[in-house]
Amino acid sequence: MLTVAVTGATGAQGGATARALLAAGHRVRALTRRPGSPAAEALRGLGAEVRHADFDDRASLDAALAGAGALFAVTTPFGPGTGTDSGTGTEIRQGTALVDAAAGARLGHVVLTSAAHADRGTGIPHYESKWAVEQHLRASGLPWTVIAPAAFMDNFATGWSLDGLRAGVFAWPMPADRPLTLIPAADIGAFAALVLGRRDDFAGHRIDIASDECTPAQIAAALTTALGRPVTHEEVPLDQVRAHSADLAAMFAYFTDAGLDVDVPGLRRTHPGIGWQTFAQWAGGQDWGALTGQEQPSVPGESMSTVRTPGG
Repeated sequence: MLTVAVTGATGAQGGATARALLAAGHRVRALTRRPGSPAAEALRGLGAEVRHADFDDRASLDAALAGAGALFAVTTPFGPGTGTDSGTGTEIRQGTALVDAAAGARLGHVVLTSAAHADRGTGIPHYESKWAVEQHLRASGLPWTVIAPAAFMDNFATGWSLDGLRAGVFAWPMPADRPLTLIPAADIGAFAALVLGRRDDFAGHRIDIASDECTPAQIAAALTTALGRPVTHEEVPLDQVRAHSADLAAMFAYFTDAGLDVDVPGLRRTHPGIGWQTFAQWAGGQDWGALTGQEQPSVPGESMSTVRTPGG
């Protein structure tokens, strides 16, 4: 039985990974800045040990990692107080500190979640910061694996996307016919748990992961079925996104121009046990009760800070 420290355990990726590890019979040490939060209490109820840890407090990291066998590491450039475009330096600093603490604890395996294509010189600021953390991990001497998720399906049930759906609109800053690879947090967690349980098979590998590939028009059609009401795609102008966040505008421009290709069929063949939800399956499994609210839809782009970027 492996003891795995999980950072971001009260967030989307860390929480999904913690639950998948617990379901597989591993011991989970959930690391969080808020050990008394409802999300932390829920993990305790599932059997996780919850520890306080702060990326800006090396002593807390050393204490939290002591005695663990492995680490699931997630970093984000869009944390509290960083601002949407000013946090990439914070991500590099905090990610470096976490890797250094893991090296000090002599952990047997570190699985870092990054972003698909972050190793390809995308020019997207928060992809470049993730690549910097990846490089530091590679140089640390620790056994490592990098999993690199595509765009998050979970974004379509939050923020400005959810607001738009109240008006029957799927507002997304891409053309209707441009494919995008997607993955839900649950599949990221399931794959991370697989990798952590099979260090010898995955150590030293970097793997882009996605569960499905859809165009915005196909996403709108799947949402129409899931919601039981018409949903149409409307392309948000990149200038509108750029006015809020140059970083996110660069990401959507890359999605449109270069494309975020991931070998989805290959992943499904090689690792069938993950389940790999299609977007239609994911959408059909969501609770869309929030759409019954009476809030007026926000202008697409005004709520861009709610977007969970890959690795965030």
